[in-house]
Amino acid sequence: MKRIARVFPRKTKATPEDTLSFVGNPLLFMPEFDEIHISVTFTYDIERAEKLYKQWKNYAPVNIGGVALGMEGKEFIPGMYIKKGYVITSRGCRNRCWFCSVWKREGDIKELQIKEGINILDDNLLACSDEHIKRVFTMLKKQKGRKEFTGGLEAALLKEWHVIELKEIKPYQIFFAYDTPNDREPLFEAGKLLKKYDFTYSHMRCYCLIGYKTDTFKKAEKRLLDCINAGFIPMAMLYVNEKGEYNKSWKKFQRDWVRPAIIKSRLKKKEKERSYF
Repeated sequence: MKRIARVFPRKTKATPEDTLSFVGNPLLFMPEFDEIHISVTFTYDIERAEKLYKQWKNYAPVNIGGVALGMEGKEFIPGMYIKKGYVITSRGCRNRCWFCSVWKREGDIKELQIKEGINILDDNLLACSDEHIKRVFTMLKKQKGRKEFTGGLEAALLKEWHVIELKEIKPYQIFFAYDTPNDREPLFEAGKLLKKYDFTYSHMRCYCLIGYKTDTFKKAEKRLLDCINAGFIPMAMLYVNEKGEYNKSWKKFQRDWVRPAIIKSRLKKKEKERSYF
């Protein structure tokens, strides 16, 4: 069996932590490898990956790949390029969002063989066939640990039977998204459906894109408050272009809307204020 070292330009929550996984430059003493794969997730790390190639090329043959290079995903291998527990059961998305590269790289939905895991990272799980979704839910019911849908579910595709199944799975958190004006109404409808089955703020999260060219603090705050009013704790996602550039004036604003503890304290204050009337 080949010994493949995987090298990552930066560490994230999803970076593997096994003995053949490395972040950045080689260590002082290195084991022997058959191959080295440099995995690049973000386009602004491509230059860093090219520098890492020079640092690693003397240890074994090196390949540079990853979604940042526009490579189409293949069958998912648990623990290979993403930490164990994270799982991808499908690739692609039928939406054509201006800020997203998934549809350009992967095309429409492709269902994969379902591997075991507790954190679903699919680009758009609910766009899959009912049979596939049911198999994913069945897999999750058999798993131990904190189950999550951090890849995000599309509110417009949420059905009541999905929520009934999710109730049985008892996820720690489910993410949705409010990135474009068309997301608003479906998000409110999804919130109503989830609350019907006793889901609360502690389970319901929502990614919210902020800081793009035509955005303003006032517009962004309105969207974030919409998330709360729909029943979700928002998570502000600051827009970063392909070069890794972003509007620095948005950084503090984002910090105030990315930490659940801060947002929940605002909600508690809001509830206390209501109690006086």
